[in-house]
Amino acid sequence: MSLSYHFLIFLGLGVVAVMGNNYKAPYQQPKYEPEIPACSKNTTKNWCLEDSEYPAYEVVYELDRHYEAVLALYKNVVADTANSVDTLSKLEQETYLCPSETSYVQPLRAVNTKGKWRVIINKVESYGIKYDQHARIEECEDDAAGKACPLVPTCYESKCLQKSIYHRFLVYDPSDYYFPFAIETFKLPASCACFVGAFKL
Repeated sequence: MSLSYHFLIFLGLGVVAVMGNNYKAPYQQPKYEPEIPACSKNTTKNWCLEDSEYPAYEVVYELDRHYEAVLALYKNVVADTANSVDTLSKLEQETYLCPSETSYVQPLRAVNTKGKWRVIINKVESYGIKYDQHARIEECEDDAAGKACPLVPTCYESKCLQKSIYHRFLVYDPSDYYFPFAIETFKLPASCACFVGAFKL
């Protein structure tokens, strides 16, 4: 075997050794969700209840990968935001002074308080844990907002007003490769309130 051949083998082993000592994990190109999801084109609301592009596979994969940390976040949402999780899922008998539509929903995407669309963790399961997040939605009927409250005597000034409250949801953000989950805040319609003013003759 020639001297030059031995030299090439030695050089190759040296390169492998150097690479082994300085090896870095391959760069992961961040994934991004569209700024405006396709589901928003089918609704005038700032949330989607149906989403044909919902990244269920990716969400479950990351839930499995970060099981304990995500479960801690989810428990925080459950403990501190009772009206945004699976403890509420049906309508109760209620009386309204203004005509409205009420429902309990499981949004798959929604616009957060910073104006960004986010993927909400919903209707998925990881290691036997079902991740379900509900919100009670009450919206004034189209012809009710700004009009007089129909059950209030006309001798009083009154007006139906749309009220909103803030919900906290566990969300998925694929652009964060190391831990793509967070708790974010969302403003959703909560009631069609009746404002009653002064008595008038």
